[in-house]
Amino acid sequence: MKARLVTLFLNHKKNDCIGLQCCHKTELRVVQPFIFLWSRPVLELQNLEAWRDDRCLYQALSLTLHSGQVGQILGPNGVGKTTLLKQIAGLNRSMTGNIRWQAEAVSDDTQRFQREVLFLGHLSGLTSALTVAENLQCLSACRGNKLETEQLDFALGRVGLSGYDDVPVAQLSAGQKRRVALARLFTESPVLWLLDEPFTAIDQGGVAELEGWLADHVEQGGIVLLTTHHRLQLRCPITPIELIPA
Repeated sequence: MKARLVTLFLNHKKNDCIGLQCCHKTELRVVQPFIFLWSRPVLELQNLEAWRDDRCLYQALSLTLHSGQVGQILGPNGVGKTTLLKQIAGLNRSMTGNIRWQAEAVSDDTQRFQREVLFLGHLSGLTSALTVAENLQCLSACRGNKLETEQLDFALGRVGLSGYDDVPVAQLSAGQKRRVALARLFTESPVLWLLDEPFTAIDQGGVAELEGWLADHVEQGGIVLLTTHHRLQLRCPITPIELIPA
């Protein structure tokens, strides 16, 4: 079975449905919400397709996200939520379809897109034998960046880990490891945040902080696309994007 895409645009004050976008095979009906009409498209997905073994996860999937928008991908396990995030991030090049970033095909300037997007998976991606600082420095270097001390201190301060620079990751709790991973949002300064279950292992206080970071980011013109089982409580509009098995 392959998934069809259903996108509901919500008014963040009343939580009322004000638009509907459906994509099943090649059929598409769009009613754009007024809250985004002023903003030019930044991320455009065109006819994306993905398979797992011999099963089609989704086909002819198209979606547009604008500056200042939070998109939440919904759907049952195995429908392709994480796969979609990875496809956008360029982590699975075997999939088909077109992705445009700021009106240009990502394939025309992959390096530019990679500088402006950050994918954080549900696993931390950290190396236990390295310290917090060493992990973040290595991850920045992998993206061609040098992490300065000031940037490191700022990022760790934002995630509540000031003074943890030289602590081995092996000594951290699951929640602290998640915070180290989230610190990359502030060391890399990406425009597009692709977050797969970012609230995993985060305590109640951390949940509120992360929700604040999401809102801050889009209010400054960024874009967030995420998967989560957590019920989001944001002070900004949320676009639910539901993948439904056909």
